[in-house]
Amino acid sequence: MDIEADPWVKNFLQYMQSECNASQYTLRNYLVDIRQFAVSLWTEEAELPLKWNKVDKFAARKFLIDTQKAGRKAVTTGRKASSLRSFFRFLEREEQIAVNPFASVISPKREKLLPEVLSVAEVTRLIEAPAELSRQSPAKELTHVRMKMAEYAVVRNSAIIEVLYSAGMRVGELTGLRRRDIDLLSGVAMVRGKGRKERLCPLGRPACRILREAMEKRDELWPPKTRIDGDAPVFVNMRGGCLTPRSVERMLKKYLVVAGLNPGLSPHALRHSFATHMLDAGADLRSIQEFLGHASLSTTQIYAHVTSEHMKKVYDASHPRA
Repeated sequence: MDIEADPWVKNFLQYMQSECNASQYTLRNYLVDIRQFAVSLWTEEAELPLKWNKVDKFAARKFLIDTQKAGRKAVTTGRKASSLRSFFRFLEREEQIAVNPFASVISPKREKLLPEVLSVAEVTRLIEAPAELSRQSPAKELTHVRMKMAEYAVVRNSAIIEVLYSAGMRVGELTGLRRRDIDLLSGVAMVRGKGRKERLCPLGRPACRILREAMEKRDELWPPKTRIDGDAPVFVNMRGGCLTPRSVERMLKKYLVVAGLNPGLSPHALRHSFATHMLDAGADLRSIQEFLGHASLSTTQIYAHVTSEHMKKVYDASHPRA
C-alpha cells in the first residue's frame, strides 16, 4: 500500500513539516505507524483514498492490543498511539471525521528504566579505542591517499566519540553539523535538535583539539570548494559525503568491543553519561536541561535518579555499616 498517495496522509505530513517543524525522522515514523494501522484495518490492495471516517475506537484499541501481543515494547506501542492520535486529530480539525478514535485510548505505561551510563574511565577507554584498534591492526602497504584516509578515519572516529560526550548532543545532531556551526575559539557548537530548535552546545578543550585535527585531515583529502565552505559537513565518510546516524552506531559498536564495554550500547549512552557526570560534579538540573535541549525539566530529572542510584552503590560499597 502506497500510503503516501492517500491525500489526507499527504496533507497531514505536509502540515507536520511546515507548521510543526517535524524532522524527517519524525515524519518517517508517522508514515510507518499510519501505514501499519491502515494495513491492519484494510488490506495492502485497499483503494485510495482510505475511508478514515469509518474508523472507530474499537479498531484503535484492537490495533494497539495486537501490537503489544506481537511483542512490541510499551514505548513503541505508545509511540504508535501518539502518532495515530495526532493524525486523527488533524482529520478532526479538518472536519473529515466527527470523533478522534484514538482520543480515548490509553497508551500502555512505559517501564521506568534508568539509562545505562559509562564511568569517566570507560568513556576515556572508548575515546582511545580508535587509536588502539589501529595499533592492533596495522595497515598493510597502502597508497599515499589510502594511508591518509586511514589516518583520517582514526582521528575522525575519536573526535566523534569525544564530541558526543563533550557536548551531550544526539547522534543525529552530530551528523548534521556543518563547518559554520563550529566555533573552536569559543568552544561551542550550534546544533539543531528536535523541532529544528537551535541551541549552543559546549565543546571542551580535548574536543576542540581533536576536532581541529580531524577537520584539517578532512580538508587535505577533500579540499573545501571555497576558502570557507560553511556548508561542508564536519564529519564525512570515505567518499567525502555526510555520515549517517546509522554509520556512527555501527562504528561505535566496534570500539565498544575494543574498549571491553557492552557492544549493545548506543551513541545515546554518551549523552546519558554527559548529563550524569555533570550532575555528579555539581551542575544543576536546569543547566543540564539547557545543554541537552530538553523541552521539559521532567525529562531531565531522570538523571537525578541515576545519580541517587550511583550514590547508593558507593555508600553500600564504602560505608562500614551500610
